[in-house]
Amino acid sequence: MAGIELLSDQGFRADGRRPHELRKIRCRMGVFQQADGSAFIEQGNTKVLATVYGPHEITGGRSKALHDKVFINCQYSMATFSTGERKRRPKGDRRSQEMSVNLKKTFEAAILTHLYPRSQIDIYVQVLQSDGGNYCACVNAATLAVIDAGIPMRDYICACTSSMLEDTPVVDISYLEETAGGPEMVLALLPKSQQIVLFQQNSRLHADNLEKVIDMCIRGCKDVHAVLDQVVKEHVSEETNLMKAS
Repeated sequence: MAGIELLSDQGFRADGRRPHELRKIRCRMGVFQQADGSAFIEQGNTKVLATVYGPHEITGGRSKALHDKVFINCQYSMATFSTGERKRRPKGDRRSQEMSVNLKKTFEAAILTHLYPRSQIDIYVQVLQSDGGNYCACVNAATLAVIDAGIPMRDYICACTSSMLEDTPVVDISYLEETAGGPEMVLALLPKSQQIVLFQQNSRLHADNLEKVIDMCIRGCKDVHAVLDQVVKEHVSEETNLMKAS
């Protein structure tokens, strides 16, 4: 890390952003026709593909069937080429399993699970390129894919990270900032109700800074929501125009 200035005296981060600014987000919905719903998202240099299948009959044994709600199956994976290490990443490794469990818990809080008893919804996310904020990009991509599949939700789920750089709270941290050794906070939010559905912190944070970092994270989630909502509106408009044209 020697020689790299993470936050300049003028308040700019290493990639030129202000502390409160998100990385540029680009999204597309309906990118994989074979799935019931799909989406591709770029948050800075982090790129994620999400696909959704279902609701459909329970697969792999009826013991998973829930009589009063849908069973949500989530699988997280990283492409071999997603980082500079180029190492083989088995789907069942500990990190992937942890991320899959977190995704499952997150989407159980937002999907109207009672509408599809004794059924299953599959959510697959794959990190194609990793540059920080992998989990958040996966949540945001999966949210668009679930919406694309027409599955009812209480609200969007928007996720964002935040940290402290030289006593300054910053949002949507990159891989460079992740590896700087500071505290990292991950938060998933239902924006309308402001209900937090996932909260993680990887290291200690002084009580005086906790509220600042949480506020920065929530602000980031709301900014993500504005982007995702616009993408959904544009996608619906395009689909409507295509239907009219045909």
